Amino acid sequence: MNIVKTILSPVKHFGWFKRLNAKITYEFLAKNVPAADWHFMNYGYTPNANEKPLELPDDPKLQRYSLQMYHYLASKTNLEGKTVLEVGSGRGGGARHISNYLKPASYIGMDLAQNAVDLANKLHAFPNLKFIQGSAEAIPLGDNSIDVIINVESSHAYSSVEKFLSEVKRVLKPGGYFLTVDFRDAELMDAWKNQIKNSGLEKIEEEDITAQVVQAMEEEDSVKRERIRNLNVALKWQNLFAEFAGVVGSGIHTKLKSRKRLYYRFVLRKG
Repeated sequence: MNIVKTILSPVKHFGWFKRLNAKITYEFLAKNVPAADWHFMNYGYTPNANEKPLELPDDPKLQRYSLQMYHYLASKTNLEGKTVLEVGSGRGGGARHISNYLKPASYIGMDLAQNAVDLANKLHAFPNLKFIQGSAEAIPLGDNSIDVIINVESSHAYSSVEKFLSEVKRVLKPGGYFLTVDFRDAELMDAWKNQIKNSGLEKIEEEDITAQVVQAMEEEDSVKRERIRNLNVALKWQNLFAEFAGVVGSGIHTKLKSRKRLYYRFVLRKG
């Protein structure tokens, strides 16, 4: 493993490598771990003191914190009757919740990984919801066609965030909203903020939610570990899954807790 890290180290920060790595990873996970109750791939969120606790008629016992990441982001604007696009929809859990609970007229989940798209369409069949394959840097939709774009824990893997933001601006209708959450290493956070500033989109809200993400990771840790133990995979892959899932003591948890990595939420609007 150390040899692989050494070989990849010179290229891992290049945009083309990040995009390729993300595609390979998510194609593999969707194809080889198609668990019907694994719907989310973000690190989770615990609401802050100003946010109303989420009460659901069918309360999910698994991955509730990851669902909350979507819910509190999507609740930043009224989605009822709107056309919504999610860029980087993964296994489709966020799309399922929002399309059912917040009542948009239509919801399109788009992902780079075709296996993830196929899995999401299989798991989440609803009249106002569909999943398509596409790139964040070349969104296959028309100009001024979408009311709200949602992007959860995905943009850090794009080869060009600037190109992605230009596509968001192109596809949004005038007055449309872009809602996004993601992490960056602390020394790179200002660069991300500048990319947003230069996007031509109006910043309505910016929040550091690092503490809420860390709290979610810690509160859900025992559940995550139990689910990983129950995966029908070799021990070495279970260890990799634990790191990927962000269990307590993992690299991502340690960096977020020490604030060497930060997690932000943004609300932007097209003029």
